[in-house]
Amino acid sequence: MPSMAKVILAGGSGFLGRALSRALAAAGWEVVVLTRDTDRVPPADDLPALRAVMWNGETGGAWATEFEGAAALVNLAGRSINCVHSLENSREILESRLNAVKALNKGYARAKNPPPVWVQCSATGYYGNAGDRFCEEPLPPGPGFLAEVCRQWEQAFAALDLPDVRRVVLRLGPVLDPKTSPFPAMLGLTKKFLGGAAGSGRQFLSWVHRDDAVAAFEAALSNAGMSGAYNVCAPGAVTNTEFMRELRAAVGRPWVPPAPEFVVRFVAEHHFYTDGNLVLHGQRATPQKLLATGFKFKHPALNGALRDLLGK
Repeated sequence: MPSMAKVILAGGSGFLGRALSRALAAAGWEVVVLTRDTDRVPPADDLPALRAVMWNGETGGAWATEFEGAAALVNLAGRSINCVHSLENSREILESRLNAVKALNKGYARAKNPPPVWVQCSATGYYGNAGDRFCEEPLPPGPGFLAEVCRQWEQAFAALDLPDVRRVVLRLGPVLDPKTSPFPAMLGLTKKFLGGAAGSGRQFLSWVHRDDAVAAFEAALSNAGMSGAYNVCAPGAVTNTEFMRELRAAVGRPWVPPAPEFVVRFVAEHHFYTDGNLVLHGQRATPQKLLATGFKFKHPALNGALRDLLGK
């Protein structure tokens, strides 16, 4: 599609949005990043087709003019879940997502020729704390706060009256990136000989390497046959025990005993300022629907993904 076709990235100043915006610009797209802080999207001399436009993620504004004639919209907007899930933070996590969907819909309403493709971010947290059952896209949402956030997020998107728009929902597993949680936190603990399993260690981690997450968004934009929801996670979901074993091996650390659940929750809240459920809960999601489109993972196996993240 490129040849300077315009794609709008809402909330594109986070680590995944920055990686995606650069990849799209390098591939020939004109990339417009909607962000609350344009300083987080520094101008790239090597990518003049990448620019930032201010928005507040809640209301209409001058940014909506960008929708006219654009080829696609990608919505990544929403407050990070990497925080303590207090009542106030939980409210902001949910409302930021719902408000962004409503605001973007206003951009569609104003444009005579709005983007014919909308790729919407979601998460495998949609399935709740799912134990060892395989989580495929037709499953209903599970219990718990993050599952409810994903349910309402996807429902708000599905309820929009956009009959001529191809809609794709990408349910991302935890994205592994060398500089952004959860990977640096897990790596830091492991290097300090604290890389044991968290709690029972039986919770599944449907991880995905950042490069494959970016590639999935690119595929959703370019593959006209993609619509509906897709799990975006590596083919080999692993338990927390298995993940930590591979990480210890990758950095040359010996076995250490598991950390009890109460310790994990205390360290998560008081040291990493985040919610323990992000580590203690999990899903065994499968990307079979994505694979059926012909998508090829660059990092399908955990060992290779870890080596790449560690620069080995």
